[in-house]
Amino acid sequence: MIAIYTLTSPLHNEEAVAAATREFLDSLHIDYVFRGADYSDYGQHALDLIYVRTGGTEGGFLQLLPELLRRSGSEQRPTFRLLTSGKSNSLAASMEILSYLQDNGLQGEILHGTPDYVSARIRLLAQAEDVRRRLRGMRLGIIGKPSDWLIASNVDADVVRQKLGIELVELPLPEIAQDDTSSQSSSNYKVIVPNSQCSIVTSQFSTGALRIYDALKELVQQHNLQGFTLRCFDLLTSIHNTGCLALAKLNAEGIVAGCEGDVPALLSMAIVNAITGVSGFQANPAHIDAEKGQLLFAHCTIPLNMVERYEQDTHFESGIGIGIRGYMKPGPVTVFKLAPDITRYFVAEGQLIRNQAKPDLCRTQQVIQLSDPAAARYFLTRPIGNHHIIMPGHHQAIIDAIMTS
Repeated sequence: MIAIYTLTSPLHNEEAVAAATREFLDSLHIDYVFRGADYSDYGQHALDLIYVRTGGTEGGFLQLLPELLRRSGSEQRPTFRLLTSGKSNSLAASMEILSYLQDNGLQGEILHGTPDYVSARIRLLAQAEDVRRRLRGMRLGIIGKPSDWLIASNVDADVVRQKLGIELVELPLPEIAQDDTSSQSSSNYKVIVPNSQCSIVTSQFSTGALRIYDALKELVQQHNLQGFTLRCFDLLTSIHNTGCLALAKLNAEGIVAGCEGDVPALLSMAIVNAITGVSGFQANPAHIDAEKGQLLFAHCTIPLNMVERYEQDTHFESGIGIGIRGYMKPGPVTVFKLAPDITRYFVAEGQLIRNQAKPDLCRTQQVIQLSDPAAARYFLTRPIGNHHIIMPGHHQAIIDAIMTS
């Protein structure tokens, strides 16, 4: 729900201001609850807008500010949305208020322009706040610590809690690595599954892979997790199998499940899931054509609810266990990654132009053409780690709104 509160100078005629208010708000064509000057439930809606209706309201806002900060009830300082029609010097007052906020370390934004622009911006901000609310209170597990090679992917759990409202829970890998499932040779092992609704084909590795799935699901339920990242490569030596199938299935069930103990990738996937309803494809760039802006991404698992069909092959690096080769429908995609300190992120839109199945790469392989070819330079000049998250559809606007507003 969008709530609209008002700031009005007593010098202005209330009847005239009320008529202008109705005309302006009607032009936006949005669903809202009008609270007027009653701020008693400020901070309790998907989006709270302060409609600066006239000039001369700066002092009134300053008096309200302590109450607004208290009612916001968030560890992170709120962002104040100042809505203005521009009539009666309201834009000038909004600019003065915003300058004060920024001078005092607070965030704000003036919503002003054509009705179409303002209404579109309001809807986007409401959607972004809805995503942030879904993230708050999430519990995400780190099972077995991050992989040793993720040297640029350390996170501070307190920062994650403060900025995203997400609690990180460290859990030991031995809780899911109890049984030796199989140590048989993996030569010539390959199972083709015609579509993602099929039951798993029996093989020498299927029983162990499904045992990993059961153990992870039990761990999720036991610790009340909404997702986790798994130090999966340790499974290759401890139980001679992989977590690829388990992660593919759990992601399809709505449990955000990431690889290699990569916490920034997990947080990125949680945001993607809150936006799209799918966790996204966690993958490494395997080849980059910086001139064309074309990238090849690859990894050995992908959420089964993201693909039209999939195949089971071995895990690429080890040649054992089960790896997932998924075929996602070509079309619009967005590439996203959040930095470990939550202060920086990368997002770019593009097109998935084809899936491929070369034997010398991780099993799921996607060739993506970025809409802005110049964006490919980021991967070679200032990358945020190696894993990035690919989601279906174009979502740069909502990600920008979530991360910057």
